[in-house]
Amino acid sequence: MEGVAPSQTDTTRSLKGRIHQSFVYWCFEKYWDLDRACQVANKLGCVGIESVSPEHWPTLRKYGLLSTLAKAHHFDLGLNNRNSWPLCLEQLRSTVDACADFGCPNAVTFTGTRDGTPDDVGLRNCVEGYKQIVGYAEQKRVTLCLEMLNSRTGGNMLGRPNYQGDHTDYCLEIIRRVGSPRLKLLFDIYHVQVMDGDIIARIRADHEYIGHYHTAGSPGRCELDDTQEINFPPIMEAILQTGYTGYVGHEFIPTRDPLEGLAQAVTLCDV
Repeated sequence: MEGVAPSQTDTTRSLKGRIHQSFVYWCFEKYWDLDRACQVANKLGCVGIESVSPEHWPTLRKYGLLSTLAKAHHFDLGLNNRNSWPLCLEQLRSTVDACADFGCPNAVTFTGTRDGTPDDVGLRNCVEGYKQIVGYAEQKRVTLCLEMLNSRTGGNMLGRPNYQGDHTDYCLEIIRRVGSPRLKLLFDIYHVQVMDGDIIARIRADHEYIGHYHTAGSPGRCELDDTQEINFPPIMEAILQTGYTGYVGHEFIPTRDPLEGLAQAVTLCDV
């Protein structure tokens, strides 16, 4: 594989495995086709790959991998806008069906962008909208994971200016009001760091509402290396201390050899 010695690619890594790791395919698809990505996942000891379209899930299964998180509707169109309800609810329902059929535990969902919608109105709309779909997710045993995204940075997928669910507490309030174990928070460590900080304290306080984690270095949504400010090993330990048994997905934008960066992230988070 590109830029990596044979000893790093020919031997499957032996991990502690206390953190169940995956990675998000969109970050790496310009470097690897899906077969190569699956081979990388197996070599590094990852259990799955995220955000792969359902029609390609049989490829994951061929390699013994999970689809750990499915994508449904786009982040711009969310349940904060009633005009978006028909499309979003339809896409969420079809994604829940696909997840249930394949055994994918989670589907990501978004508030949508503000576009003139006041925050209190957007919150109420999200609560009412999710109440229309969460019962179906309960029946199918699939968890909808509401992702908080930062609105401070833009360009090159660094953030989402004008995104309504841009603070952890805002998204948690939606989840609490809906009141279902099948609507939880996608706690993206990078986005939380940019907007709110206090990562470990938030994990400890709100872990019962967290259904999935993402990683990336801050600033820059880069590799989990010495150029960024987040200290990932104690964060992983804090996650384990809450009793979390789900998945941690790496979602950084490579700035150098992608396999080298991903291997570094997997090793760092294998506490």
